[in-house]
Amino acid sequence: MRRQCELLGLSRSGLYYEPRQESADNLWLMRLLDEQYTRTPYYGIRRMTAWLRTQGYQVNHKRVQRLLRLMGLEAIYQKPRLSSFVGTPQVYPYLLRGVHVERVNQVWSTDITYIRLLHGFIYLVAILDWCSRYVLAWEVSATLDSDFCISALERALVHAQPEIFNSDQGAQFTSTAFTERLRARGIQISMDGRGRALDNIFVERLWRTVKYEEVYLHDYRHVPEAIRRLGGYFRFYNGERLHQALNYQTPEAVYRQLARARDGRVPP
Repeated sequence: MRRQCELLGLSRSGLYYEPRQESADNLWLMRLLDEQYTRTPYYGIRRMTAWLRTQGYQVNHKRVQRLLRLMGLEAIYQKPRLSSFVGTPQVYPYLLRGVHVERVNQVWSTDITYIRLLHGFIYLVAILDWCSRYVLAWEVSATLDSDFCISALERALVHAQPEIFNSDQGAQFTSTAFTERLRARGIQISMDGRGRALDNIFVERLWRTVKYEEVYLHDYRHVPEAIRRLGGYFRFYNGERLHQALNYQTPEAVYRQLARARDGRVPP
């Protein structure tokens, strides 16, 4: 074991280390914060702290800040533009202001959200076609690395590709590994303004729908159950759920219809 650690460049203590799990109290606070954020995404750290105190939880803003950061949640409001530090990943401009989206595969967008489990949590990423609201791919992960986002992107690109791909400025989407896959295909990269989640409004609406219609109705006991139930929900969302904005059609029906009219073939 010592030799294997030397070959891998790891310390033996690092090999045996298991990340410390969040306490039951913190997991409960995270559930409350997630639900409140879904209702009021414009609440910052201090408002969230004040709200928790009105619910009888004596917490300070530093604890709330850490939990929100762990969940990947950030209040929606325009932040000042600060100087960029040398060596930060490249951030691309927002390309969708004033753009009329009228065809499928014109604009895709993506985002990550927190999904609670009964005794823990995972992260969910989805890729959405703006015109049809069709969910092209999704993945879950126990960590906020870029691998599961890249996996979702590669799955979506198997059958089609967008003209513009929009995301926020998260490290997962500004990473070279992610952006190079888009650049290699000639896809224009667009990124939300810092703190402006409404630049990616259709994915934000998707998260609200997924959480109110699926996640908050069930307590997933473990990751396989979460994957199974989310998979079932996304099949329902794409193929059965009628959208008022789509003239009471399903995202899948609109996506296929418009793709057929554009390309002369039915997408997989």
